[in-house]
Amino acid sequence: MPRLHYSLWLAPLLIAVILFAINRLALRSSLSAIYREKFPETPRERLFWAAVGFFVALAVVRTLTFLIHNDIGPFHDIEMRGRHIHHLVWGIILLLLTGYGWLLETGTGARGSRTWVGRTMSMAYGVGAALTLDEFALWLNLRDVYWSREGRESFEALALFAAALAIAALGGPFLHAVGRNFFHHGPRNRSTNGF
Repeated sequence: MPRLHYSLWLAPLLIAVILFAINRLALRSSLSAIYREKFPETPRERLFWAAVGFFVALAVVRTLTFLIHNDIGPFHDIEMRGRHIHHLVWGIILLLLTGYGWLLETGTGARGSRTWVGRTMSMAYGVGAALTLDEFALWLNLRDVYWSREGRESFEALALFAAALAIAALGGPFLHAVGRNFFHHGPRNRSTNGF
C-alpha cells in the first residue's frame, strides 16, 4: 500500500464518521427533544454544527499531524509530484465549496432547502475552517512553521475562531437580548462608585 494512502483517506473518514455519530446521537436518540428545544431557529443550529465540525476536525487533524511528525504508525505527509500538500489546501477547497453552496442557498432554510443539507454544509464549513486555521502560521509567514515557535500563531487563530463560534452558537440568544436591551433602554446610569 502506498505511503500516501492512509494519510489521504483516514482523516476525512474519521471526521465524517465522528460527525455522523454525533449527528445521529443528537437527532435520533433521547436527546432529540432537548436538541429541538435548544435549537429552534436555523441560524443558531448552523452555528452549533459548524462549531462541532470545527472541534472534531481540529482534534483529528492535530492527532494525525502529531503522529506524522513523530513517525508513529503508517501515516506520512501527502505529496503530489514531490510537493507537500498541506491540509490548509483541503480546508480552502472545502470553504470555497461551502461558500458556493450557500450562494446557491443550499441548506440555508430558504424555500426548497433541506435541513440535513444545512447541517452538513455547516459541519463542512467548520471542518474547512479548522483545516485552514490550523495552518494559519504557514500562510501568515509563507513558510512551513507548523512545529516551530512561530507555529503558535496557528493556535492563537484557532482559539479566536473557536471562541467566536462558541459564543455565537451558545450565547446568541443572551447576546441578542443584551443588545436589544441596550439599544432599547440605552446605557443605564451608573452608581457613584463606578459599578
